[in-house]
Amino acid sequence: MKTLKYIISVIVLAAGLNACVGDLNVTPIDPSLNTANQALATPENYLSLLGQCYAGFANSGSYGPNGANNISGIDGGFSQYFRGRYHLNGLTTDEAVCGWNDQTLQDLHGLAWTTTDVFVAAYYYRIFYQIAAFNEFLRKVDNAAIALPEAEIWKAEARTLRAFCLLEAIDNFGNVPYADETAPIGTTPVQMTRAELFTYLEGELKDVIDNSPLYAAGKSVYGRVNKGVAAMILAKLYLNAEVYIGTKKYDECVAVLNTLDSAYKLHTTPNGKFSAFQDLFLADNHRCTDEIIWGVEQDGVYVQSYGVTNYLIFACTGGKMDTNEVGISSGWGGLRTTPEFYQKFPTNDDRNLFYTKDHSKDIEDISDFTNGFAFMKFRNVTSEGVIPNQTKKVDEKTGEVSYTNPGFVNTDLPVFRYADALLMKAECAKRGAVNVDGLAAYNAVRNRAGLESVSDYTLNDVLDERARELALEGWRRSDLIRFGKFTTADYLWQWKGGVKDGKSVGSHMNLFPLPENDKNANGNIDQNDGY
Repeated sequence: MKTLKYIISVIVLAAGLNACVGDLNVTPIDPSLNTANQALATPENYLSLLGQCYAGFANSGSYGPNGANNISGIDGGFSQYFRGRYHLNGLTTDEAVCGWNDQTLQDLHGLAWTTTDVFVAAYYYRIFYQIAAFNEFLRKVDNAAIALPEAEIWKAEARTLRAFCLLEAIDNFGNVPYADETAPIGTTPVQMTRAELFTYLEGELKDVIDNSPLYAAGKSVYGRVNKGVAAMILAKLYLNAEVYIGTKKYDECVAVLNTLDSAYKLHTTPNGKFSAFQDLFLADNHRCTDEIIWGVEQDGVYVQSYGVTNYLIFACTGGKMDTNEVGISSGWGGLRTTPEFYQKFPTNDDRNLFYTKDHSKDIEDISDFTNGFAFMKFRNVTSEGVIPNQTKKVDEKTGEVSYTNPGFVNTDLPVFRYADALLMKAECAKRGAVNVDGLAAYNAVRNRAGLESVSDYTLNDVLDERARELALEGWRRSDLIRFGKFTTADYLWQWKGGVKDGKSVGSHMNLFPLPENDKNANGNIDQNDGY
């Protein structure tokens, strides 16, 4: 059962998809404005407020897919949290190109963004809007005038979700301004270094895992975070520690990941007509709690968005693709992959879920949807092949029955999966970690995809396996940076650096710039090197 719709305090409203990106004046809206006038008279009111914080990952604003947007100056769909995350962490890599010409969107794949890039700014402000919302929730709970029996659990949830946002800030932007809930409202935050943020975040997550009453890994209600989610955030922090602070933390990463083994496993038994791997990306993937550690919910009626999986499914569909097979009303004709990425997938791999008919493998023209193979990983179809939320129509004259496919999807976005944890273990083993069977972890993921076991593997094999397993899930940029392949000439893909055969770019682009507007407004901020 999906649960987020029961703790969100408003019913989302559908809106037309006809707005485009506005001017470059992208700014966050004060999160306290959405809550200051609410009557927090019962524990249920506080739970509803926490639901609104969760909804910040699922919607664009307080009223559904494009209503009362939390980020001004940009279309609500473009400003949605996980759509913004994919813009910066998928479109910038070999994984995907997008055929649209909205503002600076093409600059992302070309690795040519600037300090005034609207999409970079939108995600930056989205991250810090969410952080501010969690700070506001924590303040209100601490100052509650009524007894809140579950206050400490709710606070641990908010701290875990805030930690996820802070990890994204560290990974994408490096040295960022930050203030927690103890800072008075209106305080201008001071910029912290990556090392300072690393230490703070490590301490926060350890405290949540070791000392808070947050539910144990695998024990929370679906859609809400638990200690398993906190462990995955901490493990990601440790996995990238050599990038973030110049210190290896691979043994620490393995130790945290090992705590997940008793609560999660690979999903290996199909729920219906599709492979076990595909089950994880279908409209009833909320059933896959054996592997999904945290999923962001979409249900087509109550939790709608022009981001999250709605974006991934609609944007990956177009041309002559069968929208009924995908389970949607019509495609947007946007996302395809590069030939370099596609070539990593063997034909007998269950994860080779690309649409190739009538498409060329090479991308001569990014704006042409048929240039590059399209993704069919995420679908709005259940494991039994049923399209949810269809509207039945009966012709009054002929009696002929037809169905109108929905404009919003039911498919949830898996943010953390146990398969990722296994591949992290395999990588840590090759980077020198002890007390871990990296080969067994590596082969387990391969075997689930229908591939044979191997007797050994290399670090580059891990990178390619992560590409196959985690496509469209938002980890590709971080992986390429950790392996030294994002900006360098060691690995080129079509249109990297803005040229068809690809080229290297300056290493400063391993980080995004801080938005020029934010830098100008806060005298405490120094711009990232190279911008």
